[in-house]
Amino acid sequence: MIEFILNNKHICTKEPVGKSLLDFIRYTMDLPGTKSGCREGDCGACTVMEGSLIDNELNYKTIVSCLTPLGNVQGKHIVTIEGLNMNHLSPAQQAIVEHGGTQCGFCTPGFVVSLTNQSLSKEVGNPDKALAAIDGNICRCTGYKSIERAAKSLADSFNGEKNSLANLVEQGHLPKYFMGIADRLQQLKTNQKQVGNSAVILGGGTDLLVQKADGIIEDELDFLSGRNELKGIQIQDNICKIGAATTAAEISNSVELQKYFPHLKSDFKLISSTPIRNMGTIGGNLANASPIGDLSIFFLALDTEIQLQDKEGTKRNIPLKEFFIDYKKLDLHSDEYIQHIAFRIPEKNEYFNFEKVSKRQHLDIASVNTAIRIRIKNESIVEASLSAGGVSPIPLQLSKTASFLVGKKLKEETILEANKIMQSEISPISDIRGSDTYKRLLLRQLFFAHFMKLFPAKISFGKLFALTNQQKL
Repeated sequence: MIEFILNNKHICTKEPVGKSLLDFIRYTMDLPGTKSGCREGDCGACTVMEGSLIDNELNYKTIVSCLTPLGNVQGKHIVTIEGLNMNHLSPAQQAIVEHGGTQCGFCTPGFVVSLTNQSLSKEVGNPDKALAAIDGNICRCTGYKSIERAAKSLADSFNGEKNSLANLVEQGHLPKYFMGIADRLQQLKTNQKQVGNSAVILGGGTDLLVQKADGIIEDELDFLSGRNELKGIQIQDNICKIGAATTAAEISNSVELQKYFPHLKSDFKLISSTPIRNMGTIGGNLANASPIGDLSIFFLALDTEIQLQDKEGTKRNIPLKEFFIDYKKLDLHSDEYIQHIAFRIPEKNEYFNFEKVSKRQHLDIASVNTAIRIRIKNESIVEASLSAGGVSPIPLQLSKTASFLVGKKLKEETILEANKIMQSEISPISDIRGSDTYKRLLLRQLFFAHFMKLFPAKISFGKLFALTNQQKL
């Protein structure tokens, strides 16, 4: 039995736990406002709000219901556009009307849900944050400018102040029933029942429900998102541990991690949209085994170690670089799952950078991605770690290139020589995301970008460009 609250209704259902939330909303509950569009988490037409109790406080985030299995909403509050409708237009709905932000209307419910959820945010009065809140919603009609004006208008109406849930209800942003949701959620269990060793392990569902949505409906599933022991970020004795069920959004929003990775939020914006980051877990991204998995590339450069555990409780630790064996093959036994990852946080004079190129600048699968961790002393490289995706059957740690860099002076000539070694370490193939030659060029340029971004006073693009042309001659 799956138990949750859908809008203002208590749900207790025997529907398969692998069934998508979207299908349950539309076809079981007959709530057609949540639209079925891409079914891959790209369009945002099926966006809903998910509310949960965290430290006895009610927190909401947006998710895409097409990639959410029913088992992942156990003990949650799910809000569709019908659950936001009242006998008057809410400020989010009114802003879209006033600025002409809808035409065919197919995408409009998703935009309203995303903007309403942003009204609950700590950064509610920030126009840039309001635009970021709808980064997972696509519109084919309006050209977006009218929607952008609506989002900014809604943000401006808050005057930079965060409103309480009570104030939002009083001001007509939310229906009155929201005031009783926290107490009702207290009565619901959040954890799933124990399942057998043969159960399919599922994290956020953002990949498995794209690849095998129909195949897993009747499967026995083990939902890691309901296991609190697999969540959270801990930093102790210069070591950071991140639980496998921790989402990309939780990593990106970590104030502690931002101290050590100043560009963390902008880096993670390259990974996916807000709803997908709210759902996708670090464990799921690694276990996906994609050669271009963004989190795999990010954490490979940090020499991350991964802890695995079987269902009997036996644990083993391996370097992340040894986790990937071959294309879509992992050093992961059939009864094992990822418990957490661990890495040393950057120290003084140590720098980190992540780069990615995809067909769309944001919210797309990478053509090539790469990350670097490098430590400098007296203008020499004393330690380096480099990773790359899209240039090998697996997420690749470029150990030979990193070894070459150690002990060398930080200068353009060093970078060019390192590129020669890097090109010998990779084996890209021509596919839909680009040719072999294109991917080699991309990685070279991103490799250059690491140094130009981290050391702008020391590394000149002009000199790199001139030296590169000389090499060709």
